[in-house]
Amino acid sequence: MDIGVDLGTANMVVSANHKGIILSEPSVVAYHRYKKEVIAVGTEAYNMIGRTPDYITIVRPLADGVISDDGMAEVMIKALILRVLGNQPIRPRTVLCIPSFITDIESRAVIEAAIGAGARKVYLIQEPIAAMLGANIDISLPKGHMVVDIGGGTTDIAVVSLNGIVVSHSITTAGNKLDMSILKYISNRYKMLIGERTAEKIKKQMANAYNPGVTKRMKVGGKNLYTSMPQSIEISELDVHLAIEEHLAEIIEAIRYVFEQTPPELVRDIYDSGIILTGGGALLGNLDRLISSETGLKCKIAGNAVTCVANGTAIVYDKMEELLDGFEYIPVHKYQ
Repeated sequence: MDIGVDLGTANMVVSANHKGIILSEPSVVAYHRYKKEVIAVGTEAYNMIGRTPDYITIVRPLADGVISDDGMAEVMIKALILRVLGNQPIRPRTVLCIPSFITDIESRAVIEAAIGAGARKVYLIQEPIAAMLGANIDISLPKGHMVVDIGGGTTDIAVVSLNGIVVSHSITTAGNKLDMSILKYISNRYKMLIGERTAEKIKKQMANAYNPGVTKRMKVGGKNLYTSMPQSIEISELDVHLAIEEHLAEIIEAIRYVFEQTPPELVRDIYDSGIILTGGGALLGNLDRLISSETGLKCKIAGNAVTCVANGTAIVYDKMEELLDGFEYIPVHKYQ
């Protein structure tokens, strides 16, 4: 079996060649400190967030798109890949998706985690290339395309032409930072503490990046910071926009920076084809309208934005001979 892994800060998505997405679970591990063992991985561990006793630690092995805890990352990858393979005695070829700015040391951590999980061969592909392939964009032509891939830990922006990345830029402003900004805003303005999962739910249901109003409202429950008693408030779209507007400005500025570095001929191509949004962050309310308004260009959300990168990692097996840039085969024996 050939599999592709989108090792995201928020979610790990596994796809198989010609089979599509076969697993998608949160990148979370629950660790029992007394027993010194992992007790849950993925969705089961995610459901424990904010509800665990002191001796159970919730670990996110990836931060800002790269592995921050090697041991937990290997456990998580191995557990989720074994769910995919079942009892098959097969060591799969594995394509791992990495941010375009990743260092050699961070790459090695990703590769070793995959090998520890049982990979027979390991390939690395940069996120912008995988996102373009997953969005069914023909990148083999001498024509420029721009992709903005907004994940949980990083936002990757790249201009792609002739199967390679011409210009790329990554920032750590992405979904998780938006969640934390919402959490801090409610704490500062309403003196109420909410959890990470509640902040994420608010972002998904109430975020409006373009022309927010005050009529759409949502009831939110949490803990009063002064009395420590349960409390409920109502927030509006405008509240959420004020919480995240600084980060939205950072994404717009990063897009402008990439345009500054892009050759004029490719800028003209992008003017004709527009900007493509992928990743879970692409679904943020009216983000495409905001980017279009700020850049003066067409902006469209990929049809399968959330799973775009994962789909691209599976498609890559059919295009190995063409992708000479942004794609690399790693001999496993180097790390054994």
